[in-house]
Amino acid sequence: MANLIPMLLQEMEQEAQTTRKMLSRIPEDRFDWQPHPKSMTMVSLASHIAELPSWVELALTTEELDFETAPYTPASINSTAEILALQEKSLKQGQESLKKATESQLDEPWTLRSGEQVLFDSTKGGTIRMAYSQIVHHRAQLGVYLRLLDIPIPGSYGPSADEPSF
Repeated sequence: MANLIPMLLQEMEQEAQTTRKMLSRIPEDRFDWQPHPKSMTMVSLASHIAELPSWVELALTTEELDFETAPYTPASINSTAEILALQEKSLKQGQESLKKATESQLDEPWTLRSGEQVLFDSTKGGTIRMAYSQIVHHRAQLGVYLRLLDIPIPGSYGPSADEPSF
């Protein structure tokens, strides 16, 4: 299918709009809150969501990510404004990389591993789609966090229960 890059750019922007709304609701005094000991803290989850658009650049400029040789170091976040700034930086990185990409690059292989253990094996295009799915997935988790704290949820693909219906 030709013209995947314009579709991916459009989807990236659409999801970024929803992500901005969700991330902007995070109260700074609840950054360390987590609904369960096995859950990420709110700030860790939000930082992960904000960084995910940069996976587009990662997919397009590398052949793999090996957590054993490139351990993850999360960004240091101290405010909701910093989360939003990180999201915008990651979004710009992803968009710029995608604008420079070729359709044939999307078919090249890409692997996520931890040493010998392969966690995800796909094409670069599939990796980009997986990153988009991760944004939606983790944004939904953040919505649960906010709901449990009685913070109004913004609509994603239409109004939420906290917004007037149309």
